Amino acid sequence: IHTREGHRPTLSDLAKNKRWRSAGIGAEIGSPGPCGRVLTRGAAGWDLIPDLYPLPDEDVIDKPGKGCFCATDLDHILRNNGVTHLVI
Repeated sequence: IHTREGHRPTLSDLAKNKRWRSAGIGAEIGSPGPCGRVLTRGAAGWDLIPDLYPLPDEDVIDKPGKGCFCATDLDHILRNNGVTHLVI
């Protein structure tokens, strides 16, 4: 299972404080960057790099933050595949 962080093009899933913090470090989420809009789904720099791109039968979890369980279907995918424990 692969994960990638990014927000909807409308930024409707971006918390105001997260946008404010990213602006404070000079990389405001959604603003134009060298590889398209920063952390925006569909932008050129948002996708996984070719060397790590998933195989056709591997799942990709798109997440709006650092955690992979919040606002994603990862729990559902793991349970449907009989996964009961994770080693991190």
